Amino acid sequence: MPLHDPLIQIVDTAVADAYLRGGAHLVCHPGCSQCCIGVFPIAHEDAARLREGLTLLEQTDPERSARIHERVKDSLTRLDPWFPGDLATGILNEDHEAAILFEEFANDEPCPVLDLTTGTCDLYQHRPILCRTFGPPMRSEGDNGEVNLATCELCFIHATTEEIAACELDPTIPDQQKSSNTTFNTTHHLHGETLIAYALRDPSQPHP
Repeated sequence: MPLHDPLIQIVDTAVADAYLRGGAHLVCHPGCSQCCIGVFPIAHEDAARLREGLTLLEQTDPERSARIHERVKDSLTRLDPWFPGDLATGILNEDHEAAILFEEFANDEPCPVLDLTTGTCDLYQHRPILCRTFGPPMRSEGDNGEVNLATCELCFIHATTEEIAACELDPTIPDQQKSSNTTFNTTHHLHGETLIAYALRDPSQPHP
């Protein structure tokens, strides 16, 4: 079931347009899950969407939701000892030291929402913005301030620089996402970012 979320609708429309322009250069398909390995920060608004999706799944497919809960629990067992943040809240620390630690943190950890058997996402309709936009060329700023077009390493392998540029995702998306996240955090008195496993952990289970 699609989300009735203005930002999600904007992002999905922009991604669909980028895929039309990308054509055969975009090789993403169900079962390709390389980008689902390794943790990454998500906004609290993304976390809320994931929890909404899991709640719906608990009603429509209890067995699948139970598998997600089990994978979340297993993931937290591995993540907790090294988590560079507040274990009580699941919020990542925002200082420079934490950023350095995060670079080497859980790079081989599969996303707990990923079904390892099928290689597909069990909460696909509610996946984070980063998951939705991964694949098409997106602007990213390098260490020297230079702006580059980043792509999935499996896509655009034989594309020219001009072809990559012609398939760029709407460059206003990051600012629209940032604005939406800021509004959400202000409304809910939140700050920083979290991880998918912490966003979906069972609130009834004890944690440090």
